[in-house]
Amino acid sequence: MGDPSTKTGKLEKLMELNDELENYFNNTIIPQLFVDADMVLRKFTPAAMKHFKLSADDVGRHIDEVSNNIRFPTIVENISEVIESSQDLEKEIQTTDKVWYQMNILPYIIKKENRTNGVIITFIDINDRIQILKGYEKLNRNYENIIHSISHDIKGPLSNIEGLISILRETPKSEEDNRQIIDMLSESVVNLRRTVEELVDIENDTAFAKEPERVNFENVIEDAKLALRDKIAETQAKVSTQIREAEVSFSRKNVRSIVYNLLSNALKYRNPAGEPAITITTEKAGEYILLRVRDNGVGIAEDKQQAIFNRYTRLHDNVEGTGIGLFIVKGMVEDMGGRIEVESRVGEGTTFTVYFR
Repeated sequence: MGDPSTKTGKLEKLMELNDELENYFNNTIIPQLFVDADMVLRKFTPAAMKHFKLSADDVGRHIDEVSNNIRFPTIVENISEVIESSQDLEKEIQTTDKVWYQMNILPYIIKKENRTNGVIITFIDINDRIQILKGYEKLNRNYENIIHSISHDIKGPLSNIEGLISILRETPKSEEDNRQIIDMLSESVVNLRRTVEELVDIENDTAFAKEPERVNFENVIEDAKLALRDKIAETQAKVSTQIREAEVSFSRKNVRSIVYNLLSNALKYRNPAGEPAITITTEKAGEYILLRVRDNGVGIAEDKQQAIFNRYTRLHDNVEGTGIGLFIVKGMVEDMGGRIEVESRVGEGTTFTVYFR
């Protein structure tokens, strides 16, 4: 028989360790769960009780029975994976209430037997960090929008200016003709200046788009038509409008870029067999305001209709462009809770529908 005093000492040591563990569990501010190898919830911290609305009655229940409280569907599979492998598991999760956590599942190993007898699960609230990261991701996209728009939206006004200067240089004109050309040149310069000022005017805000404002569709469409005047004249395109919804609450510079991109594409991808006919319409549809740009151009094959929204996608090498325009448009719309859809038939034309929320 062993020494009774030794056994008493070991028991006291175990009780002391248990008290320390209990004290830790009761005072830590981190949500933690202790689940044994039979998937039974054995203990949890007060923070876990608060976060996941657990109660004393949940102790002794199978984790599958309380997983709805934790609101993370694969937790049982993840616990099994850690118990089987005895390896830590760390992942970022989002619960159904949209809060982000860093979840660490650590194996509880009995050293003498060299086996895992359960897991300790820790949840660290990283929602603020995730939101900041998302903010920076959006900021990067916004600055990408700026770069794209500066290189894309000013091409039209610059082309107009170059064309008008070329006309002035070519052959002598009457004083009235020269005055008219100079007036048009001045108008193009004003339009170019306004475009550049809007694109670079981020004031003290780090975001590309200002807070939504009331944007008049007719004004923005006229701006786009003016910027693309040379291309419209060159192709003899007929651009008509049906404005049933006059305004939208959005960033003005983004609406202008959206209209410009869609109108520019309709002109680029025209059907060589006939004159381009482009119709721009707006209307209210439930909670959305719809902008449609319909053309009678070459159309898009069905299996390519989603690919056109990917970065650098170009379906026709003989048409100028970077293949980033629709990618940018999609990002602009989706960042504000909307979406963009396309319907098209090869040889008949294409309709883009933007859903502004």
